Amino acid sequence: MVFIRDPCGVACLVVTYGAVLYADYVVIRWIILTTMPGSLWMSFHVVLFNTVVFLLAMSHSKAVFSDPGTVPLPANRLDFSDLHTTSKNNPPPGNGHSSEWTVCTRCETYRPPRAHHCRICKRCIRRMDHHCPWINNCVGERNQKYFLQFLIYVALLSLYSIALIVGSWVWPCEECNQNVIETQLRMIHSVILLLVSALFGLFVTAIMVDQLHAILYDETAVEAIQQKGTYRPNRRKYQLLADVFGRGHPGLWLLPCTSLNHSSRYHDTPLLSHEV
Repeated sequence: MVFIRDPCGVACLVVTYGAVLYADYVVIRWIILTTMPGSLWMSFHVVLFNTVVFLLAMSHSKAVFSDPGTVPLPANRLDFSDLHTTSKNNPPPGNGHSSEWTVCTRCETYRPPRAHHCRICKRCIRRMDHHCPWINNCVGERNQKYFLQFLIYVALLSLYSIALIVGSWVWPCEECNQNVIETQLRMIHSVILLLVSALFGLFVTAIMVDQLHAILYDETAVEAIQQKGTYRPNRRKYQLLADVFGRGHPGLWLLPCTSLNHSSRYHDTPLLSHEV
């Protein structure tokens, strides 16, 4: 388990859970219980909405606390004066991509292909896409699945909230007895949640599309900035998705409880012990 002590990231975590809890409070207290009292739809929406909230919280917590793919430090640090000559003349051994191993001068260690150094995490991350303050962690090889799940569930929750709010306006409960204050409070909370859901929904949808593009075209955000192009152009789209979501059935890809089975090609570690 990892946790980055970054003030911006911690603040974003507080905002994220605050927004989710506020959405749950408004939808349950002011939309469902107020406009659907005693009906079967009330129980259905309470269970379904909180199920989405639970899956969102699970995927988000795993994205936050999971190791994104930190490259281990060597038992003995490399001699900093020999880094450049060692990396050029003596590339570390590996399977298939030995020439793509590089040396991180800040970690003072070899790093595998597609690994990059994060200045916030202060470590090299395998297949690093970017550092996301909303999960206070890097998005890398081991937690990109949970990050994408989190985005999907936020988008679903935002759409679900908007649908319930609009539905309560289009089909109001005529039998519900509400005083003027309760009606005004429900309207205020509904408008606020509608705006928050629309903004968060559009925001995470844009990031989700960007993440899917990065997966399907096998090019991380760092690689896109460096204009390296597709890393494995001949690999099938399904296989690229399976590299992120795991080798299980696609029907389980959206469950944050399933384990990841990454290919060993990115975990082959070179000889990290170096005589100083």
